[in-house]
Amino acid sequence: MTTIDQIIAEKLGSWYIGEWPIGNFFLCLIALVLSVLLCGAVGLEREWRGRSAGLRTHLLVGVGSCMIMIISIYGFPQVFAGRDVARLAAQVITGVGFLGAGAIIHRNGGIRGLTTAATIWIVMAIGLACGSMNFLLAIAGTILILGVLTIFRKWEGRMNRKSPLIMLRAKQNIPLMSRLLEIAQKTDCRIHDLRMAITEAGELEVTFLALANSPEFQVTLLVANIEELEGILQVNVINGHKEN
Repeated sequence: MTTIDQIIAEKLGSWYIGEWPIGNFFLCLIALVLSVLLCGAVGLEREWRGRSAGLRTHLLVGVGSCMIMIISIYGFPQVFAGRDVARLAAQVITGVGFLGAGAIIHRNGGIRGLTTAATIWIVMAIGLACGSMNFLLAIAGTILILGVLTIFRKWEGRMNRKSPLIMLRAKQNIPLMSRLLEIAQKTDCRIHDLRMAITEAGELEVTFLALANSPEFQVTLLVANIEELEGILQVNVINGHKEN
């Protein structure tokens, strides 16, 4: 089956000026410009969200992946028989996977950076698609990704409000667990995945998920009841078990 992208690549690839295959140059130029536009769009969304890996990081990963794919296709003209053009792409996938892992942070029982790590990995795929001249696939994939990052974020936020992650600090030697269970029953929720540690200052640091038992559950009411307990120093709420 011949795709539109293959037809475009064949048409441009057949352009010659004398003995110079100028069409390949324009084809590579289109791939690089398109990777800048598409990966830049994803990077702008992360930049607007204030993430550490923003526009420049996503552009570098996407354009770099595109260049490596182009090199894999056109960079070894002396070798024709049995040449595997996907070998360099496979190495890019592995390398960018390690780069994305560096963007993930575990903190106080929560996880931050998963979505950014995923976008770093996906702009690599966009760059490879552009470099392999699959332009329509790259465009369609970018549109879907931006939809996931914007529209689905609102839906996820509504769901996460029913299971907030509560982080609190309290003095030691108080019956904290029994009081938290009483408050959970009073506010129509249940405590899940509770973790407790003692800080260097000698304070209790507790994190847990508050799972709603009914639509009437209110996070503000839960927090207000916890703050009224004797010995509570600080209460923080994160809407969801992970930060993106």
